[in-house]
Amino acid sequence: MRDGEDTRVVGQYAGGDTADALGLYVRRYLDLKAQVALLETRLPTLSVKEVTSTLNGLTEQLVEPAAVGDLPALRERLTALSAAAATLQAEAQATRDAARAQAVVERTAIVEQVEAIAATEPSRIQWRDATAKVTTLLEEWKTAQRTGVRIDRPTEDSLWKRFSHARTSFDKARRAHFSDLDRRNSDAKGVKEGLVVEAEALAGSTDWGPTGSRFRALMDSWRAAPRGRRKDDDALWIRFKAAQDTFFGARAQVNAEIDSEYQANLEVKLALLERAEALLPITDLASARKDIRPIQDAWDEAGKVPRADMQRTEARLRAVEQAIRDAEQAEMRRTDPEVKARVEGATAQLIDSITALEADLETARAAGNARKIKDAEAALATRRQWLEAVQQSQD
Repeated sequence: MRDGEDTRVVGQYAGGDTADALGLYVRRYLDLKAQVALLETRLPTLSVKEVTSTLNGLTEQLVEPAAVGDLPALRERLTALSAAAATLQAEAQATRDAARAQAVVERTAIVEQVEAIAATEPSRIQWRDATAKVTTLLEEWKTAQRTGVRIDRPTEDSLWKRFSHARTSFDKARRAHFSDLDRRNSDAKGVKEGLVVEAEALAGSTDWGPTGSRFRALMDSWRAAPRGRRKDDDALWIRFKAAQDTFFGARAQVNAEIDSEYQANLEVKLALLERAEALLPITDLASARKDIRPIQDAWDEAGKVPRADMQRTEARLRAVEQAIRDAEQAEMRRTDPEVKARVEGATAQLIDSITALEADLETARAAGNARKIKDAEAALATRRQWLEAVQQSQD
């Protein structure tokens, strides 16, 4: 057959007519043509490897095929397919490169998150949340490695080395933190156990005053003690509180019994308070001094009152006694000759000053001098206030 500019023998056929002889070789051509057509149809869906293999096979078959047909046209179609395949391969490579670049960005972000956690100051880390986050990031890395886009080995090794180093640093810091926490928890437990032991030893004491003070000191020490494990602190607090309740409950029972005994004394003192407060206000100092003495004697003889009433009853009697002392001080001021002389002298001076200012005021009014009138009125008002204060001091 003619193959372009050449003519070559494609085969021999024994027997039969010309149509039968040509039919065999035509069918071979049609088979090659069908393979080319099939490749044209499937080209976008085949892998690079499959396209390359098919193109190589067809190219080899079309060198000098034992077939009859338009072989040059078929070769041109195959050449066009090779060009299209090269274009698709370049596009696929670009897509793969972009996917790898994105995969590098995503895995770098995972590494940077782990590094950021590892670089955080240990005192600022929420360890439970941080540990969960590092575990999640590790799973993300593994998933990306298993199902994600493959990246080049040097980049992958470099990123994993950074990830592993940051994770190791974090784990080391976490172990150090919890080791220190265990030590501090142990110390806190030891301190509070000591407080509990002392509190339990004091729970049965009947030395109410000193023991009550000691329990308050123990409570202050408990508040100042460092925190330990929640479980240990709760268990120790239950024991400490039970010891406190035992002591203060017993003391309260004893005080209640004592207060019951003192109730009769309270009734006596309330009656005495009515007699004492009847002396107010002080109008006759000598009589008040005389009447308060037996009340005070009877008060001392009455004895103690319930603790809850002690302060208010004492305060009421002290108020009456203070009123009498105030009246005595006032009386002393009135009868002291030296004080009296000073007051009389000051009174006389103020009266003279007031008389002079009244005359100045009349003169200013007659002259119609507003400024002098105002000054004289102000000075006169001040002197009158002083005189009133001096006279009241002698009442």
